Amino acid sequence: MNPTPHAKVEPLVHFFETLSPADVARMGEFYAADTWFKDPFNEVQGLAQVQQIFSHMYVALDRPRFVVTAQVVDGSQCFLTWNFEFYFRRRGPQPLQTIRGASHLTFNEAGLVARHRDYWDAAEELYEKLPLLGSLMRWLKKRAGT
Repeated sequence: MNPTPHAKVEPLVHFFETLSPADVARMGEFYAADTWFKDPFNEVQGLAQVQQIFSHMYVALDRPRFVVTAQVVDGSQCFLTWNFEFYFRRRGPQPLQTIRGASHLTFNEAGLVARHRDYWDAAEELYEKLPLLGSLMRWLKKRAGT
């Protein structure tokens, strides 16, 4: 009997909340080989490409981690809201950064993630936190609001 999406959501949430660089190789336990993934910076097809994105996260950022804040499962799909916490890789003490977002997941008949779409505002959640670009983004936001 094929596992239902409901049975896969809790282990998947646990996987993401405890994800480490070594765990990226285990994504095939949760994702289909031909899975599709999209976020504000990437759109890829295939498990290997998704794994590459998550592996790069550990190269580009310090101590990244996901905290799932809510989940809704409906049939063969799931919607997760989350906080993505990390530190920029810079010298000296760094403040904790948080990106708030959501993922829409659809599962195939085997209960594996077939589609994964992340939604978050790159301008507000990331660009505004960068030293030089952040000043420009805040200025543009202020100008657009007047």
